[in-house]
Amino acid sequence: MNYKHLHYFWTVLRAGGIVRASEQLHLTPQTLSGQIKQLEERIGQPLLRKVGRGVEPTDAGRLVMRYADDIFALGASMQEALATGRDARRTAVLRVGIADSVPKAVAFHVLEPAMALPEPPRLVCHEGGLTGLLGELAVHRLDLVVSDVPAPVSLSVRVYTHLLGRTGVAFFAAPRLLQATGWTLRRARSAFPACLADMPLLLPSAQTALRPRLDAWLRQHALAPLVAAEFDDSALLKAFGREGQGVFAAPSVLADEIAQQHRVQCLGTPGDLAEEFYAISVERRITHPAVAAITAAARSKLFAAPAA
Repeated sequence: MNYKHLHYFWTVLRAGGIVRASEQLHLTPQTLSGQIKQLEERIGQPLLRKVGRGVEPTDAGRLVMRYADDIFALGASMQEALATGRDARRTAVLRVGIADSVPKAVAFHVLEPAMALPEPPRLVCHEGGLTGLLGELAVHRLDLVVSDVPAPVSLSVRVYTHLLGRTGVAFFAAPRLLQATGWTLRRARSAFPACLADMPLLLPSAQTALRPRLDAWLRQHALAPLVAAEFDDSALLKAFGREGQGVFAAPSVLADEIAQQHRVQCLGTPGDLAEEFYAISVERRITHPAVAAITAAARSKLFAAPAA
């Protein structure tokens, strides 16, 4: 096999298309396509198929890509070992997918116990949509997926959902927002949740697991605050909240950390609203040491306290 051709194929998929890959490789798209065609002829199967203006891997292409990932990662490890004198192969790798609806701070605290092991793994994190991450998990390109929803029962691949824990949901406001809406912190807390009716609200997008729960909770309490903005990214949502653009909700297990980091104040934590977080793996009974450490610490420490 010509490994240069394999590298070209690998670069096309990593770059997201032939045109982008040709720019990275300083080749013309026609030359790059011809090199990949030679790889397909050598393997005896098509590796790419056209989708609109782009390409995607065939089943054979996905298989080749998995091996190519390992081959080129091993090459990078060899270069690192030569440069540093440390054999990187002795360090285990933990590949984790993080659903993009999971707050970054929650993901960090969930994964942190793995880094505290006597021989911590080299952590490789990927963020994306849950469906795509579960597909990567099913073909063993990930060891674990962290999500705020369980794996869909309709999923055609065999994965197992492990509950990490539940946490309450706290509502936060910046001091400038309270001042602008005529509320003191003491009055807002004593009037919570009714005070939310007088303040703009920042919401996660409808695609997140928390949004329908928030909507139902607001209806239950007959609250119809002005929705100032909606966000896919929880970090961006908090950035707007920090600047006083609206009240926002976040996991109460991180309330002190959020208040300190974003200079906001907790208005209240309703007892009838909660979030759940899950570890999804291909193991029914978790045996991977790092994954076991993550799940045990989440259950006994991070989410140990009952939802407020």
